[in-house]
Amino acid sequence: MSLPGVITQQPLTERRPLIGTGSWSSGICDLAGNIPVCILGALCPQILGCHLAHSYGENCCLPLVPGGLIALRTHMRLSYNIEGTICDDAIMLMCCGPCELCRMTRELRTRSG
Repeated sequence: MSLPGVITQQPLTERRPLIGTGSWSSGICDLAGNIPVCILGALCPQILGCHLAHSYGENCCLPLVPGGLIALRTHMRLSYNIEGTICDDAIMLMCCGPCELCRMTRELRTRSG
C-alpha cells in the first residue's frame, strides 16, 4: 500500500550532452578581426580580460581571480554551444592566453551584435 502524495519512483528525464556542436566564429590567430583588441591583448591582457568579463555581464575582477578566465571561457563556450571541454579551456588559456582572450572578445562581439 502506498500513501497518497508519496513519490515512490523518480520521473525519467532526458539528459542532454553538455558539449556543444558548434565552433568559434574566428580562429585563435585571426588578427584581422579587430586590430585594436589584438593590440590590447598583446600589450595588456589583464585590461582586456577585465573588459571582456564586464562586457559578458560578470564582475570585472573575475580575470584577476585564479581560474577566473577558465570559468569565463567555459561559460561562454557552453552558452554559445561551442564544442570543447574544460580541459581545452584551461590549456588554451594557459598556452595561448592573450590570443584566446582576443578570440573570446571577438566571439562576444559577434554573438551580441
